[in-house]
Amino acid sequence: MIITLKDEELILTKERAVFFPKEQLLAISDLHLGKSAHFRKAGIQVPTTLAQSDLQRLSSLLEKFQPKTLLINGDMFHHDHNTEVDDFARWKQQYNPIEFVLVKGNHDQLDEQSYHHLGIKIYDPSYCTTKFCFIHDFVKCKEEALYPISGHIHPGITLLGKAKQSLRFPCFYFGADYAVLPAFSAFTGLSMIRPKTNDQIFAITPSKVIKV
Repeated sequence: MIITLKDEELILTKERAVFFPKEQLLAISDLHLGKSAHFRKAGIQVPTTLAQSDLQRLSSLLEKFQPKTLLINGDMFHHDHNTEVDDFARWKQQYNPIEFVLVKGNHDQLDEQSYHHLGIKIYDPSYCTTKFCFIHDFVKCKEEALYPISGHIHPGITLLGKAKQSLRFPCFYFGADYAVLPAFSAFTGLSMIRPKTNDQIFAITPSKVIKV
């Protein structure tokens, strides 16, 4: 779905990403690589294919949009170094021409040397373009002239069907003062949004993005 924000075109995808054609920038948030491995280490049985599925989805987006920059808007890695970080390093080798940018989030705890070794540029607390301030938690944005685009809360929306059944979907949120991107990882919960007047909400269904 194509929308206009601050006089700039954005493409919202059902794969939980947004593409900025003007900057040739693909933005996602809350990738949480290593989360399933972290749970398995704690003795909780979680499938090993979750992270692989997320990376396959990301591959399809990179191949479709051919961005110059991939921006992860916080919580790229869920915790410290584990096997899924190594899997990511091998996966990334096929995308060396793309600049990987991470806006640090509360879960990003690797040391600077590890990020450098992975070929990831770190921005803390924000990465800014001419109109937007990418920051993991919008309340920390100090760039008053720019529109904050955040992540962190894993936004979701409840839709009611004709038979009064309800379905919950991840969503893109665009308010008057800030935006919130959906969590890219499928292995996350949802924080349900209660829209205010004039807020724009776009639900991400399995087949398409729809305006609520």
